[in-house]
Amino acid sequence: MRQIVLDTETTGLEHADGHRIIEIGCLEINDRRITERHYHVYLNPERAVESGALHVHGITDDFLADKPRFGDIVEDFLDFIRDAELIIHNAPFDVGFLNAELARLGSTEAVRVEQVASVLDTVVLARELHPGQRVSLDALCKRYEIDNSRRDLHGALLDAELLAEVYLAMTGGQVDLGLELAADPAIELGGQDRVEIDRSALVAICPSAEEFAAHQQRLESIAAAAGHCLWLAQDRG
Repeated sequence: MRQIVLDTETTGLEHADGHRIIEIGCLEINDRRITERHYHVYLNPERAVESGALHVHGITDDFLADKPRFGDIVEDFLDFIRDAELIIHNAPFDVGFLNAELARLGSTEAVRVEQVASVLDTVVLARELHPGQRVSLDALCKRYEIDNSRRDLHGALLDAELLAEVYLAMTGGQVDLGLELAADPAIELGGQDRVEIDRSALVAICPSAEEFAAHQQRLESIAAAAGHCLWLAQDRG
């Protein structure tokens, strides 16, 4: 299954107020493996970045002045996310901004992101898994012991990388560890197949008399404390 972890940075909080996307960061997960494929671009929003947003991401008007417009990159962006599942933290925010950008272009190919890819909101997923707990990206990184020390400021690609790790941890970790078990002729995967073991290589080590006496003493102490010791009963049986 192909999934795209996506994040954006913007000039402000509300696209309805004319705020625009200034950064898009995406990376690919394929069959629960983070691949080397990613999509990252800064955009000229053709308007000023609000001071509050600047404090969050640190991306200045001067830095964005020579960057492409959304219309310049829209085809490449849509091609990258096409037919994938988008994994987004607080998806209504990013999807709302992307749809607003598409609407400005009057795109004949797509006017909504949902026409190109499905969307999974990790805020909703995190609230289902951890009801009543904080579900910010930083809080989830702390919960799942993911290093976010580089996140002094928000950045779309960095946040996408962190979210990819959080998502895999929330949904059970990275299933395919790359051990290539099927390549070992001694191992066959399947319903009733078993691992073949050379039992002649196993060495039996018998306890010494002192070790056996210490073991019995330990079992007696367990029986005295608990009123019963299953292993002691088996030994006597």
